Amino acid sequence: MWLLMAVLSAFFAGLTSVLAKGGIRGTESDVATALRPGVVLAFAWLMVWVTGAAAGLSSVSARSLLFLGLSGLATGGSWLFYFKALSMGTVGKVVAVDKSSTVMTVLLAIVLFGETNNLPLRLLSVAVLGAGIWLMLDRRGAGTGKRARAESVTPVTDPVAPADMRWVPYALLSAALASATSILAKVGIRDVDSNLATALRTAVVLVMAFVVVRAKGKQGMIGRTPRRDLGFIALSGVATGASWLCYYYALRGGPVSVVVPVDKMS
Repeated sequence: MWLLMAVLSAFFAGLTSVLAKGGIRGTESDVATALRPGVVLAFAWLMVWVTGAAAGLSSVSARSLLFLGLSGLATGGSWLFYFKALSMGTVGKVVAVDKSSTVMTVLLAIVLFGETNNLPLRLLSVAVLGAGIWLMLDRRGAGTGKRARAESVTPVTDPVAPADMRWVPYALLSAALASATSILAKVGIRDVDSNLATALRTAVVLVMAFVVVRAKGKQGMIGRTPRRDLGFIALSGVATGASWLCYYYALRGGPVSVVVPVDKMS
């Protein structure tokens, strides 16, 4: 069942991106990022109520709360660094580095959780993933083409120049925090219903998103969000909630080193 949930998580995550694209046409990205977790939170708590998982809230240990909270903070931090990297580098390269989180997560799961079944095959898969990421990153002409210039916020004249690599630390931090999200969540949901864990963790992401909006002075834009964008953001939030519910169900029952790569099919 956990494998099916991991596949569904990937499906809903892919749907999230498509719907989110429609929600940011006339809405600032930070504002959209803050609004979407609100929908996810409402959806997650609805599922908690429907499944009766709320009864277990009082029995959640301080240790689980700590790790779920840290997982939520890692998610928020990953988003912040990811969009910072996107504002400085080309989309193709930033995404390639960010997806190295899959490699990090699989290796950490092997070390921390002892997920060594079929270890040679897993290590080979990690090596293939790493090679693919490197090939995506090391496209010498990617920064000079017309399409690459259109994708980049700032013009890239020399893709190998040191000045053009300032986005790399942010992309690596995004990947590291994305990896930490899964590892911390795995620890936090061991004794917690996956629906309840998703709701608790999403609350942390929501608070962090609004803190960022407030810090940037963009809270006034929330009330001016176009209705059409709100509709797409709401649908994107529902898809995100469904993806997270499936993901944490899969993570609770299956090995991290398998669940995470399947989820990345999104």
